[in-house]
Amino acid sequence: MTATKTLLVTDNGPAIVDTAPEHAGEGDTLIRVSHSSVNYKDGMALAGNKGVVRTLPIVPGIDAVGTLEDSTLVTVNGWGIGERRNGGYTPELRIDAAHITRVPDTFDAWTAAAIGTAGYTAAMSVAAYERFTNSRPDHEAGAVRGPVAVTGATGGVGSIAIQLLAARGHEVAAITSRVEEHGDYLRELGAIDVIDREELANKGKPLQKARFGGAIDTVGSTPLANLLAQVQWGGTVTACGLAAGPDLDTTVIPFILRGVNLAGINSVDAPAAFRDEAWAILAESLDVNKLRSYTDTVDLEGAIQAGADLLAGNARHGRTVVEL
Repeated sequence: MTATKTLLVTDNGPAIVDTAPEHAGEGDTLIRVSHSSVNYKDGMALAGNKGVVRTLPIVPGIDAVGTLEDSTLVTVNGWGIGERRNGGYTPELRIDAAHITRVPDTFDAWTAAAIGTAGYTAAMSVAAYERFTNSRPDHEAGAVRGPVAVTGATGGVGSIAIQLLAARGHEVAAITSRVEEHGDYLRELGAIDVIDREELANKGKPLQKARFGGAIDTVGSTPLANLLAQVQWGGTVTACGLAAGPDLDTTVIPFILRGVNLAGINSVDAPAAFRDEAWAILAESLDVNKLRSYTDTVDLEGAIQAGADLLAGNARHGRTVVEL
């Protein structure tokens, strides 16, 4: 193995170390990793959070982008890397071929890493929203009206979800705690409205004024309960995150009186067909120039600080790519 560096988390915290063969992990296929990214889970892993990392020492990085022996560009998102086994912050990764996704030809390695788990999760959420919406018998009649709400709008999932929805013809309402600071940025991504998160912060009635056609939720807890209560008849809400908490204090009322759908998004263990669908949506609808405008690039040392900034809420909006 070449003399390169790996980012390893031990009981004493994160450190840059000389790469050793065991850092690649186990699997039937070798990926020469060139890029990864910094997600919220990575920030937790870098802090040694036992809710994410199952054992120490571990190589973090829930994304890995690189090439196979035949130079095919591939990515691994989820499947436990950076959590249950060594992840993408190392120059070589071994993993079973069944867990590898080929990167669409429209993207290079940097872009695939900028998309990462956040973008792939956003695309899975959009796919689920459209799957429910487009299959409705009254879909052509335009019965689903009102914008699609996106919570956590300035985060990695939210930023890409807004862009994908807008590019695919959906009106978008971005929900954020930083309306004045990030309003212009969110409108540039495609949002037609920017709403203060405080409007969803307190527990409301089981059924409220119907204001949204659907929602992409990244935060869970009370905001998700309020979204379910504010979605129009037959609307769909997707749930992929728990930044506000894992609880969901709601009732069956939105489901039985308005026919609301709640679609869960699991990007870690999703079968290949769902992953391919998500990457096809990204290839079709993602504006790479916009993605570049809100993505930072760091090295392994910079990844440690980027993770800390995410946990502290000090991160610049958007994405962070790690170049190995």
